[in-house]
Amino acid sequence: MVDARPATRAMKPSDPEIELIVAGEHGDPHRVLGLHDGVVRAYRPDALAMRFIPSGGSPAEAREMTRIHPAGVFEVAVPPETDHYQLAADYGRPGFVTTFVFDDPYRAWPTLGELDLHLIGEGRHHRLWTVLGAHPRVHQGVAGVSFAVWAPNARAARVVGDWNFWDGRVHQMRSLGSSGVWELFIPGVEPGARYKYELVTPDRHLSLKADPLAFATEVPPGTASIIAAPPGHAWSEADERWRAERAAARAHERPLSVYEMHLGSWRWGQDAQGHWRPLTYRELADRLPDYVADMGFTHVEFMPVAEHPYGGSWGYQVSAYYAPTARYGSPDDFRALVDALHQRGIGVIVDWVPAHFPRDEFALARFDGTALYEHEDPRKGSHPDWGTLVFNFGRNEVRNFLVANALFWLQEYHIDGLRVDAVASMLYLDYSRNPGEWIPNVFGGRENLEAVSFLKETNESVYAEHPGALMIAEESTAWPAVSRPTYLGGLGFGFKWNMGWMHDTLQYFSRDPLFRRYHQNELTFGLIYAWTENFVLPLSHDEVVHGKGSLMTKMPGDRWQQLAGLRALFGWMWAHPGKQLIFMGCELADDHEWSHEHSLNWDLLHNPEHAGVRAAVQALNRVYRSSPALWERDTTGEGFRWIDASDTDNSVLSFLRFGAGGEAGVETGTPVLACIANLTPVPHEGYRVGLPLAGPWREVVNTDAAFFGGSGMGNEGEVAATATPWHGLSASAELTLPPLAVIWLEPVR
Repeated sequence: MVDARPATRAMKPSDPEIELIVAGEHGDPHRVLGLHDGVVRAYRPDALAMRFIPSGGSPAEAREMTRIHPAGVFEVAVPPETDHYQLAADYGRPGFVTTFVFDDPYRAWPTLGELDLHLIGEGRHHRLWTVLGAHPRVHQGVAGVSFAVWAPNARAARVVGDWNFWDGRVHQMRSLGSSGVWELFIPGVEPGARYKYELVTPDRHLSLKADPLAFATEVPPGTASIIAAPPGHAWSEADERWRAERAAARAHERPLSVYEMHLGSWRWGQDAQGHWRPLTYRELADRLPDYVADMGFTHVEFMPVAEHPYGGSWGYQVSAYYAPTARYGSPDDFRALVDALHQRGIGVIVDWVPAHFPRDEFALARFDGTALYEHEDPRKGSHPDWGTLVFNFGRNEVRNFLVANALFWLQEYHIDGLRVDAVASMLYLDYSRNPGEWIPNVFGGRENLEAVSFLKETNESVYAEHPGALMIAEESTAWPAVSRPTYLGGLGFGFKWNMGWMHDTLQYFSRDPLFRRYHQNELTFGLIYAWTENFVLPLSHDEVVHGKGSLMTKMPGDRWQQLAGLRALFGWMWAHPGKQLIFMGCELADDHEWSHEHSLNWDLLHNPEHAGVRAAVQALNRVYRSSPALWERDTTGEGFRWIDASDTDNSVLSFLRFGAGGEAGVETGTPVLACIANLTPVPHEGYRVGLPLAGPWREVVNTDAAFFGGSGMGNEGEVAATATPWHGLSASAELTLPPLAVIWLEPVR
């Protein structure tokens, strides 16, 4: 442990250290205050008088303390064996005195050890949240809260909160040497109290900052941190089983169908006064798991849940990286939501934002009066697109803050994976910058070497401590090997969002079918690079905001064609190599783009057309999860073969998907699925398609089915393939291809 209480001599009022205490700028107030060689010294500004109460003594046994400085420094001689004691301070004016009795915070040893400080300095404290922040605990036999914050350039640090009337003078923190960590244990403080750190910057400016490692916060627009009680949620046995199964699974060879959502606008309810508002975590726990399970998704992905001051950022401008937003409840309430999803067999992915943070004065920006978490030079530290600040990934403590945060969400909240936002903005020093607005790396290149190192370390740490977790990169460039292991030269992610596929596919489906024959390459080009990464196919929130319209309104044609086009888009997407992700509400075929300011329009489901689109998504998930051909070889070309990608005149495309045995194993039972897409409003009768097996093939999906709101045209549930070679395959069948529709066929074995 760090010994911050060396023996001292009795001090006179003129002693410079006393003056530093009064000025609030003593780097080690424990040297002056507390118990030292038979003297107890205390600083209580504005106190009329103070008394010393021996351990086990009553107020009647109290001994008066002598005022040794007019600002409120008191001391008293005590027996040599003194250890535990209390202090009493009188406030008010004669005749109207209020007495406060309290344990002395300055008799306590530090709550961080030398190893903790060493690891923090190295940037390798993977349980950083257990030593920094505010922790209720019993320390040296007294209940209270320990506070610790990293602020290496501050001249002084103090804790202010509800219990001390936000007066930092009474709770000055000590600096733990060169670590830059300030620490104080305050007896008697309880969970639920609001607090902040009062920092004196190098230029003596007084700054009030929220705790970077706060575990709970006020509901915005409040900005105070809140002392969180120790976790009280009892995780279910189902959660334990879920996590064990996850650790044993190979995610690349399993189905992954993700429902992305913004917690505050999925569905609203009414409060006691009848006002409409977002559902709480507990209310979501009652409703969301059933909906997601019924729809057949394997995972939900929450847009960032870490606390953020501006709701319109949707969580992508984080102010408290270790605290679930208080908008919907407490940390334990969020745990209950995750647990409820696991009990229904639904995994939980959370968006994580290490690329940038907001400039709000109460949060991380210039935290100790200097560019601490960010770069000083705006050419490296300022993000031009979002007006935010960029983390200094080359600083050990900053990298530690973020790596530990990734581990924190998986450890403390049992999250199953992180989708890392804006990875491209981290990888390139010239991202969205003009010449002269960025600084090359040490080799003269544009790659952010510190960010690359950070991302690799994060992925390695997560996979080492949480086997089976999902690390997913939102990366929009051609950076190589994003989803390849670090030992093979990759960044170490498990998956990467396929932004190229998203752009090309939406561009194709938004075209008038009359002209699609000239653009079929927009659907086929993605198969050239489909296995260079482990891809997730995203139709995310970014595609239904900022004037882009909804997925529904991207579809051309009349109302019927728009609905058919949307169903066909989903049918094409679910069969395509890559995992699936759609944003909440896309399954409702809403005509309006998403807004975070109100609930999804669930009344649309009263209309059979909209209910049909949702039923189509539900059916696609059901068949997808039961069809190994769609996911056992999803990340390798052995799981895919074109039947025909060249029929541009009819805008018909067809391909095969194979299970673990690949195409060579079809004859002996390897799962296989055929996908045929007719992407014009013109139906085709007697359209011959090559297939790898003769015999009956079941039509397991038809996006034009009447149940989905389509015309009902199809193949009556089954087709017979004959031993007629076609498209380079040993068999073929004549099909009826419905208009603007996708059908899936599986052999009847």
